[in-house]
This record gives sequence, C-alpha cells and structure tokens, in this order.
Amino acid sequence: MSHPQYQSQQMQLHIGLFWLVLVLVSLFSRSFMPIDETRYVTVAWNMFLNHDFLVPYLNGETYSHKPPLLFWLMNLGWAVFGVNDWWPRLVPSIFALGAVLIMQKIAARLWPERPQIGYVASLILLGSGMWAVFTTATMFDMLVAFFTLWGALGLLLAWQGEPKKGWTYVALAIAGGLLAKGPTILLQILPLAALASWWTGNAANKLNLRHWYFSILIAVVVGVLVLLAWAIPAGIYGGAKYQHEIFWGQTADRMVKSFAHRLPLYWYLPMLPVMLFPWLFALPIWRALAKAGSAINEQGVRFCLAWFIPVFIAFSLISGKQPHYVLPIIPAFALLVARGWDELNHISWLDKLLVAIVGVGVGVLLLALPNLKHQFPSVIWLADIPVWVGAVVVLGSMLLMLSAGTNKLRYLQHVALLGLLLISMLWFGVIRTAGEAYDVRPISYHLKRLQDQNIPIAHIGRYYGQFNFLGRLIKSPDVLSESQLNGWFKENPQGQVIIYIDQPSKLKAVKPEYKQLYRGSKLLCILTQAQWQALSEQSQIFSSNEAGRSE
Repeated sequence: MSHPQYQSQQMQLHIGLFWLVLVLVSLFSRSFMPIDETRYVTVAWNMFLNHDFLVPYLNGETYSHKPPLLFWLMNLGWAVFGVNDWWPRLVPSIFALGAVLIMQKIAARLWPERPQIGYVASLILLGSGMWAVFTTATMFDMLVAFFTLWGALGLLLAWQGEPKKGWTYVALAIAGGLLAKGPTILLQILPLAALASWWTGNAANKLNLRHWYFSILIAVVVGVLVLLAWAIPAGIYGGAKYQHEIFWGQTADRMVKSFAHRLPLYWYLPMLPVMLFPWLFALPIWRALAKAGSAINEQGVRFCLAWFIPVFIAFSLISGKQPHYVLPIIPAFALLVARGWDELNHISWLDKLLVAIVGVGVGVLLLALPNLKHQFPSVIWLADIPVWVGAVVVLGSMLLMLSAGTNKLRYLQHVALLGLLLISMLWFGVIRTAGEAYDVRPISYHLKRLQDQNIPIAHIGRYYGQFNFLGRLIKSPDVLSESQLNGWFKENPQGQVIIYIDQPSKLKAVKPEYKQLYRGSKLLCILTQAQWQALSEQSQIFSSNEAGRSE
C-alpha cells in the first residue's frame, strides 16, 4: 500500500469518526425536539398505523405541508427494524454523510491536482455549527442538501464528458429534492446550471448552450414527472382540498406569503457567524477565502461562487427566512475555503489565540447562565445548568488551540474538534439539563396510559401531533378551543384536557393531574373537569393558549 493511499484512508477514517460522534452525541443526549421533529415523526407514525403510504395525515386530516419522502424513509426503516425512536433520527444523518462524500467527489472533479481539498472541506462542513446540528435533526433540509450536492455533481459530470450519467444525476436529484421538500430544490440547482457558461471559464467555447439548456429542461421535466407519479394519485385519493394544497398552495400561495411582511434583506448576514461557527472567528479562514478569491478565473472557484451567491441572494430576497433554508450552500463555502487553504503556509500564535478566546468566551457564558435566572425567571431550568459544562468548554478550548501547533492541517482539525465539543456541550449540557422543557417523552407516556384506560383526551389550541409518536398514541387528542371545552366535558365527564400556562403562579390552588415544563418557559398541564372548572373560576388565563407556532 502506497503512502498516499494510506493517508487518504486515514483522512476518510477521521471524517467517518467525526460524523459518528455527532450522531452518537445526539442520540444519547436528546429526544425528538418539539414541535418540528415530533410533528414529522408523528406524520410517519400515522402512515404506519393506517398502512396508507400515499397521502400523509396529521390529526386525522391530510398533511400537505411537506412531500412524503422523509415519511417513506422512516417507514422503510420501521419495516426492517421494527418501530423505534432511533431510525427516524438516523435517516438525516445518513444523508448528511452522503452529502459529505459527494462533496469530496466534487472537489476531486474540480481540483484533481489538489487531493487534500476534499478532506479539508469535509472538516469545515462537519465542524460548522448549523451543519452539525442538522446532521441529526429529523427534518427535510439535510435531504435537500444531499440532493443539491448530487445535482451539482451531475452538472460537473455532464460538463466533463459524461453527459448521460451527469444529466441522469441531475434529473434524479431534482426528483428527490421535489419529493423531499418541494420546489426549493429548483432554486438550489438551477442557478448553478444556468450559469455554466460563466463557471466553465476559458473552456466556455466548448459548451453547446442550446444543448446544455435543453438538457436542463429535460432534467426538470423528468424530475417533475417523478413527483407527479406520486402527486396525481395522492391528489385524487386525498380529495379536493389536498389537491389544491399540493398543486397550488405549497407553491404559488407560499411564494405570495414569502414576499409579504418582508424581513430585512441583510437578515442572513448577522446569522452567518452562528451558522458557520466557529470558522468565521478563525483568521486563516478569511485568508483562505482571499486566496480563493484571487483565483476567480479558476473553474472550481467560479463553480462554487455560482453555487453560493445566487442562492444566498434569492433567499435574502424572500421574506420567509430560516437559517436552515441555506444549508445546501454551506458545502460551496467549505469548498471555497478548502481551495484557498491549500495555498496557506503556516498558522501563527495569533490565529490560535483568537479561536481560543472565542471558545473560552462561550465557556464563560455557559458558566454565567445559571446566574441569569433572575433576569429570566420563567426559564426555570436555567439555574440547573451544571458548572462542568462551561468548565469543559473553557479548558477544551485552551487545550485544543494550545496543542494545535503551526501545521495548518492540524490547526484545522483542532478547530473542527472545538466545534464538535461545543455542539456536544449544547446537547449534553444545555438541552439535556432543560429536561422536560424540550423532552416530551414523559407527557407522551402519560397520555398513552390515559388512552389505554379509555380516558378521553382533549387539547386546547392548535395541536401539532407532538405527543403521538413518542407515546405511540393510536388517536390524537380532540382539538378544541376554550369555549368548546365545557360542552366536551359534558359529553366526556371522565375526560382530561391538555392546556398550556405561561406563568406557573396562575395555577394557584389547583393541583393538575400532570404537569411539566414545555419548550422553555410554558407549563404543560393535564386537568380533569373539576380542576378545569376550578381554574376557570379563579382566573381567565387562556386568551392566547397556543401550543406552538404555525408552519
């Protein structure tokens, strides 16, 4: 075995171990987070219960907010391994690892003479705060990132002499993205495809534009046809309302809403240091970006810029902003940094010091959080964050950066490890300490016991299915408004109701059947008819009783 081969295998082992630690830390430190993760896994649970894999359902109604690919994949795993909690959380992690591997193939295609770029980009990607978090988040965005990278690789293959294979990749990537999260995949892939005459650089004269754009059109049509193979029978089966939602409501209606009540254009800019933490606090990253920028005439650099900039601008223009919407373009950032990193020389003591200071600062903040309990009295669990969490971050930051040396690759590895350390402390030290505030397993298990005893359950305000899967509930609670509850209790005198209270002091002398913190500061309670009546008599507290946010 030659030395380069051994080195390559060792690098791949580093990447695999990094990914595995991210997955294991998440699996052992937290459960499904309300309300998004718990809702999506409940939709998949309903598919399993009903043996209906064509139309997703939530609370007995068709669920049109997302296409079914993630729900299908969850059920596929349950068919193999049985119903469990770990498989739905592993699905996005598998796509995250696949995305990293595809990014390495893209790097090898763009810079075949620079073999370390794929490894460097992988470290940057896995060590980025938002990528690390969404690697284990049971949501759709990592699937979209995977299909975006697959489509980008397909475009490269099509350009570099493998058109049949390349355009097949692009078509399948569009189809997968449409089935994963809808038309957003077109916004991720098409700008890069449309700008091919620019990013191909000096070789642009070899590009047959008519054939290229016709191939793009064919790929989009094939992708849409794959989507329609599900959507048409689903629309027929789901009824007129569901047809409208999947064919119109999730495209045109959402676009209209996206441009109403516009958020600032610059909203993503102040979010970047958090999304890309800790990289933007490392001076060599900026030097690497400058190096990449100086190679603007290089095809690989142009490819990454054509991938990143148009999508970033487009999502900045759209008012419906969320950090994870731009997750699929973070690999382009990682590749740009990796290209510039290849030309850096050594790391200075100042480079290490700055990252160490930032890490220590985060650790000090964690140490100070329990002392902020008086400023945030409703966040009861704040005072319970253990001292060791901040101490580990402070000591880990100093040790990692002091031992980084002046080797640029070693420095990169240590900064990536610092990112991994901070994510681990977030899960183990903060979210786990919050306990029931973000862990709805206890309430879900309690509801299951009530359901097994045939006790009717009601829910005040909008219900997002957040307890159904974890409690393995067969039926959702009856969703009611406050004004409907007295009538419901007349029909179900033995029933119990789920309510949310923003201030625990409002309970006064009422002792609920069950209570726990919920999503930070709310108090979730289960009341009998007598307890509800006593609470209603002593105060009117349910004027804005809402369990979460709308999609």
